[in-house]
Amino acid sequence: MSGLLTDELRAFIGAERSYPAQEEVGRAAIRYFAIAVEDRSPLYHSDSYARAHGYPSRIAPPTFVVESGAYAPGTPNENGYLAHEWDIPMEGFRNIRGGQEYEFMRPVLPTDRISVKYVLESIEEKSSRDGRGQLMLISVATYTDAAGEVVATNRETFFLQPLAQTTSAEAAP
Repeated sequence: MSGLLTDELRAFIGAERSYPAQEEVGRAAIRYFAIAVEDRSPLYHSDSYARAHGYPSRIAPPTFVVESGAYAPGTPNENGYLAHEWDIPMEGFRNIRGGQEYEFMRPVLPTDRISVKYVLESIEEKSSRDGRGQLMLISVATYTDAAGEVVATNRETFFLQPLAQTTSAEAAP
């Protein structure tokens, strides 16, 4: 391996970040998210329809809780991203999402106040397809309601890959 996994990076393993609920999720946020993901299910747009199907009000599409950033504090960063980032101190690397594993315990309601806690579960050095080293990180987010009940979890894998570098010989005409 190329020695990308330093003691400084190993110290991030087990790191936690928590974001308490800022406010209730809200009906409009659920509706806008459903529109954005082009899901026209009346469960996400109509309180009366949702009540007729056993829910207390409209519900959120399943991925709303893990993809909406509804819990995120602050303002978008320079890339327009409004959500949690680990800010791993790696220059000259690109961050690539490698996959997500969701588990949903119950639908999110407009009156829910969702908090999230992230744990950086692991960092491993792996070989990429081209044989260079890369880092594989696994982060687990746990989303809870105001009573502390878990409503969803999201296990995300992402990779930090060194940007391709050309040598002066490769760059010459």
